[in-house]
Amino acid sequence: MTSQLAETPESAPPANGARDADQPSVRVPTDVRSVALSILTFVVVIFALQYAQGVLIPIVLAVLVSYALEPLVCALERIRIPRVLAAAIVLVSVVSGGATLLLELSSQAQQLTQQMPAAARRFRQTLERTQASGTQSTIQQVQQAATELEKAADATSQQPVAPKGVQRVQIETAPIDIGDYLWWGSFGLLGIAAQLVLILFLTFFLLASGDLFRRKLVKIAGPSLSSKKVTLKILEDISNRIERFLLIQAFTSLIVGVVSWLAFRWVGLEQAAVWGLLAGIFNSIPYFGPVIVTGSIAIVSFMQFGTLGQTALAAGLALTITSLEGMLLTPWLTSRASQMNAVAIFVGLLFWGWVWNIWGVLLAVPILMAIKAICDQIDDFKEIGELLGE
Repeated sequence: MTSQLAETPESAPPANGARDADQPSVRVPTDVRSVALSILTFVVVIFALQYAQGVLIPIVLAVLVSYALEPLVCALERIRIPRVLAAAIVLVSVVSGGATLLLELSSQAQQLTQQMPAAARRFRQTLERTQASGTQSTIQQVQQAATELEKAADATSQQPVAPKGVQRVQIETAPIDIGDYLWWGSFGLLGIAAQLVLILFLTFFLLASGDLFRRKLVKIAGPSLSSKKVTLKILEDISNRIERFLLIQAFTSLIVGVVSWLAFRWVGLEQAAVWGLLAGIFNSIPYFGPVIVTGSIAIVSFMQFGTLGQTALAAGLALTITSLEGMLLTPWLTSRASQMNAVAIFVGLLFWGWVWNIWGVLLAVPILMAIKAICDQIDDFKEIGELLGE
């Protein structure tokens, strides 16, 4: 009896062990030191990207523009035009087209400035009609509430009594000096112009050099043939994905521009072709583009028509066109071309927008495509490529 009782506890652990073995378990080896180093490296890279954005953004923009213009340069090169001359012709044509568009927009802006007094007068007349109808407007209610709060504050506050022999003084703020704003604004415009010139020169050098840097990257990849093949595969994958992305952007911008032009013409908006072109251009800005287009069309339509109904109709059409394209067409085409899921693209937009502001939003998708192309070909980073993929 005693021996049986002594053997019972010894037989219990194997039963528990067998029961625990039936339950699935995954052991993940964790190296605290490597995790900490990875986190520190990630933080340092983020701060480096933010600190060096003045240098990195023009380089990334120049590379992206060179990818966009590469087919045109190759087409001119096929008809026996030297590559340097072909790159110069393409860049001069693009700059001339952009300058023509800016001149047209400046004339439109001048017309809008001339229409502002009439638009303000129409807005005042609309408010007067609302007051004459006997209904109290929201603006009046806010003004009355502000007046009552000011009276209550004056009643409860007590002016401190100045000591004897001390004269009370009142400090007046200096009026707004328009000259200072124009002075600092001119410096900002000069900085933007200098960056544009740098981007143009760098784009020209990239287009004129052709596949020089590709051959150099393949050469320095390593002595083995496999490493050279992997490097060449990565560069070709990045080039193909970015070219497909730019083609999709051009296609969707063309659709938005044409449909917006037809809609604005149906409403009766003046210079419908110009506003349709602007809608197509700003369509390339994710999330912010529809807001900019809708606000601009609302202002322009109110200045022209002077009624809230026509303004709401034109702005609603612009918002509907850009929203449908931005929510349905572009995400589907972009995910198909880049082979990335929509969640990864959205998170990438948030991250790069936080790092580089509006430029990060514009460059987020091409950067993600390049990262995925690199991760898909390197064994140590294939998990990241799988996370970004569909």
